[in-house]
Amino acid sequence: QVQLVQSGGGSGQSGGSLRLSCATSGYTYGSYYGAWFRQAPGQEGEREGVAAIDTYNLTNYAHSVEGRFTISQDIAKNTIYLQMNSLKPEDTALYYCAFGPWGPGRPSLVADAYKSWGQGTQVTVSS
Repeated sequence: QVQLVQSGGGSGQSGGSLRLSCATSGYTYGSYYGAWFRQAPGQEGEREGVAAIDTYNLTNYAHSVEGRFTISQDIAKNTIYLQMNSLKPEDTALYYCAFGPWGPGRPSLVADAYKSWGQGTQVTVSS
């Protein structure tokens, strides 16, 4: 069974930076997608794909974060990261990491492509 444990996040100022980490264990699918999603306040049940990465380090970003956020991974540590720079108040959300089996094309930003989810981490950006 895949387990994802998130850390990092918290509160930051507009223009500042925060980093999220997602430590994984028990993944046996072989090639994979790893991704970050977020759920904004008042948007319960709606998770926006933020960034995704695959086994081969191909990445994909939502337009709203491209150029500000960077997804990366340390395969030896079984951990994926989300570095968030130039934060904006609209980045405030509950952030989730996710893992799922690899597919062709760019890493997916669609929640249905992912089978395992982290516990969620709050990120709050003040202006």
